[in-house]
Amino acid sequence: MTNPVMTASGTFGYGLEYADLVDLTQIGAIIVKGTTLHPRQGNDYPRMAETASGMLNCVGLQNKGVDYFCETIYPQICDIATNMVVNVSGSSIDDYAECASRIDALDRIPAIELNISCPNVKQGGMAFGVTREGAASVVKAVRRAYHKTLIVKLSPNVTDIADIARGVEDAGADAVSLINTLMGMSIDIERRCSRLSIGTGGLSGPAVKPVAVRQVWQVAHAVNIPVVGLGGIMTAEDAIEFFMAGASAIEVGTANFIDPAASVHIAQGIDRWLDDHHCTSLGDIIGAVGAR
Repeated sequence: MTNPVMTASGTFGYGLEYADLVDLTQIGAIIVKGTTLHPRQGNDYPRMAETASGMLNCVGLQNKGVDYFCETIYPQICDIATNMVVNVSGSSIDDYAECASRIDALDRIPAIELNISCPNVKQGGMAFGVTREGAASVVKAVRRAYHKTLIVKLSPNVTDIADIARGVEDAGADAVSLINTLMGMSIDIERRCSRLSIGTGGLSGPAVKPVAVRQVWQVAHAVNIPVVGLGGIMTAEDAIEFFMAGASAIEVGTANFIDPAASVHIAQGIDRWLDDHHCTSLGDIIGAVGAR
């Protein structure tokens, strides 16, 4: 990548939606919205709610399926002069593998990010990523079907994220990204109901950053593959925290809804910070906060 800043899946569309507002080539990588084997309608409205220092969402991976992506979206994004990464989701191991296999055939997609926070319908709805065995089983199947860079996005809603990270590393992941959203809820006390149609949703934004930094720090000291940090990054200074915790790159998510050019501004701010602190490269600060 030309810089270590990516846009987080689900917060930047396919990149095309932002093309009139920001120079996409100044972003290290764009991770497009979650893509599944079959089309998904997503959840009923309301599916977004603002909270203190963040937001909740239960969009439900609404998308038109991988064939639509390959036939309609890919021709529009394949010539964008940055790394276009596809976030892959599924409700069964076979779905994940088949979706990844179809994306594997696209020359200008150098990587996928595997969302293992999805519910496994064959196991009663438990997310694949909440156990080491479940996470590893998905990664092994996708690794057989997909031959380029495989990033695995980890759920924070677990007891031992470092153990799960080691499991996906052993199963063939090239990198891990974390954290996905924290499960949360907001209640309208006048209407006496949840502000989201399905009750709960994923919490993102500045409120989750301390949890994200802590889990990135734990995982970075548990695995030998690169770690991508995300969760509440709004400024270059936020990003620096993740690098010092052990991340090699970061993703910007909720900040994109406030400032469409947030990722570019953060990348520029990282360069300024490194210059101001007489660092010769980003490597000077990655993992600066050691294990205890």
